[in-house]
Amino acid sequence: MKLTTTTLAGLLLSAALVTGASAQNCELTLRSSDTHPDGYPTVEGVKAMAEEVKEKTDGRICIEVFPSAQLGEEKDTIEQTQFGVIDMVRASFGTFNDIVPDTQLFSLPYLFRSEQHMHKVMDGPIGDELGEAFAEKDLVALAYYDGGARSFYNSQKPIQSIEDLQGMKFRVMQNDVFVDMMDALGANATPMPYGEVYSAIQTGVIDGAENNYPSYDSSGHAEVAKYFTLDQHLMVPELVAMSKMTWDKLSPEDQEIVLTAAQNSAVLERKLWAEQEEASRAKVEEAGAEIIADIDKQPFIDAMAPVYEKYVTTPEAQDLVQRIRDTE
Repeated sequence: MKLTTTTLAGLLLSAALVTGASAQNCELTLRSSDTHPDGYPTVEGVKAMAEEVKEKTDGRICIEVFPSAQLGEEKDTIEQTQFGVIDMVRASFGTFNDIVPDTQLFSLPYLFRSEQHMHKVMDGPIGDELGEAFAEKDLVALAYYDGGARSFYNSQKPIQSIEDLQGMKFRVMQNDVFVDMMDALGANATPMPYGEVYSAIQTGVIDGAENNYPSYDSSGHAEVAKYFTLDQHLMVPELVAMSKMTWDKLSPEDQEIVLTAAQNSAVLERKLWAEQEEASRAKVEEAGAEIIADIDKQPFIDAMAPVYEKYVTTPEAQDLVQRIRDTE
């Protein structure tokens, strides 16, 4: 691997932060990066992990969490973690696509039936196999967090079937899979920056967008697009990973403590995420949003056949997708 300018800058920043971290008087202080703000479920999850590690090592090992992208954006901090510049990172699976190709499959629409299904997949043999793939890239997969489910919302009408989507214009991320998903559903994909969505819906440039409850709430989109259809077309796991270089410096006993604490933190993070979703749902409903939850998802799932044919092209990928679907 080759150090980029961004990585070098991150190295200097991280080195400058060591002085502050060492003030905790621990024998070993690990630095963990998150792009989300303090108080966000993923940040609180890693904080809980840090508390357990510190307690079980009698204060020998501390984990200092740097939220709000203090150490850089996800792509940069992943690279820094691979090099051992920082020790841990929490990032979405989507950011690992160029590193571990199988993670691309987890951006396929309607891959998971529910968040509970996603948890079972990630906590089982498939999650273990992905862990081996991450290890080959100098990353130790410690725990899989929940990043929520994305659904459609719009300003025009309740969407209860594929027919309701025909011809409608939806903002999507600049991602070929998302564009193809909308085409398969008979709607028109309109990639645009997230910050432009509110005014685009308000002025009728687009009819709606798609995201999870907390984003629908915090962005103010519920004010201009009151129809929220709970189709849950995308659920992308989040990963807490440690630098292989850092991991190898730990004793087997400390490795077990760190791994157990990380997996315990995943239980808490998922609980916090579910609570945040419920709070956001209650808030937007109180403000007048209409939640359409009673829909038949099967026609939406069936419509994705051409998308899967395009992106799931190897026998290995087809087998992985089938095993995910078969997980009960």
